[in-house]
Amino acid sequence: MTSQFQISLSGSDASYACDDGDTLLRAGLRHGLGLAYECNVGACGSCKFDLIEGEVDDLFPAAPGLRPKERERGKRLACQCVPRSDCTIKIRSGAEYASAVRPGRATARCTGRVAVTPDMSIFTFSTGRPAAFLAGQYAMLTVPGVGQNRAYSMSNLANPNGDWEFIIRRVPGGQVSSHLFDTLKPGDSIEIDGPYGVAYLRRDIPRRIVGIAGGSGLAPVMSIMKDSASLPTAGSTPVMLFGGRTPKDIPDVPKLLEGSAAAIEFYPVISAPEPDGSADWSGDTGFVHEFIEHRLSTPLAECEYYLAGPPPMIESVVRLLVAEHKVPASQIHFDRFF
Repeated sequence: MTSQFQISLSGSDASYACDDGDTLLRAGLRHGLGLAYECNVGACGSCKFDLIEGEVDDLFPAAPGLRPKERERGKRLACQCVPRSDCTIKIRSGAEYASAVRPGRATARCTGRVAVTPDMSIFTFSTGRPAAFLAGQYAMLTVPGVGQNRAYSMSNLANPNGDWEFIIRRVPGGQVSSHLFDTLKPGDSIEIDGPYGVAYLRRDIPRRIVGIAGGSGLAPVMSIMKDSASLPTAGSTPVMLFGGRTPKDIPDVPKLLEGSAAAIEFYPVISAPEPDGSADWSGDTGFVHEFIEHRLSTPLAECEYYLAGPPPMIESVVRLLVAEHKVPASQIHFDRFF
């Protein structure tokens, strides 16, 4: 039998059971609590907490989500700490962090892989339970034998068949992505733990949907674009901008949307055209944030934004929207992966 520890939240009556080996953060989210978080991998610092009582093991003592001075004051990250005893913790919380779908763990069997660009592929998996998540969310994938897990966003939609799709980019030297690309075969099993993430599609907001992505940030934005087909039409077609380095880094988004009934405006942007002109390119050239106002006929402050991609891209887009166009921060959604 798996042992459990009781975790109490300082300043409230809330408490929850945490299985031995589970992190303080994920166990709390599994119980429906709205513990503050974003990335789940120790990078963003959103889940920092104070340990009031008890003992924990820190899985990632050098996680970049905490500054040295915060560590000196005893701060820890809930996504990287597993309890060794009953604990009392002080952590930021809010209803906005409680997912409509409680995360859970399941064994998943690889059912295929299809290349999207030279360094990105769609990996498909099947579980023995319905795939329940919101468009734009992610899951933690654990590969047997590697000993690490990574956060990858779903590119498909929730379904009763238990099908999960992830658009994953090969990271040079990355243990998990290298295993997925070089070793994983159809029929092999991994563990999927999810869903997680707060940058999901707000279905009750009627504003025009704008997705801005780069790299493997393609996955959550694709899921959101697909889900937009099920929303009541209001005469405002969703817009997707995607930034890549060269033409070969631009995915065939219309093909990826086939069968989804989603109708969108798609604008690819490259930052490094071939110097000899060998690649035929008729799209925009520059950085993706530079073309947002040129590609939107709707006033920017009247749109709802979903961002996913490299941190510099996210920062540039947010700066443009908030500082230059007075878009309320509440209309901009992204999970920080630094």
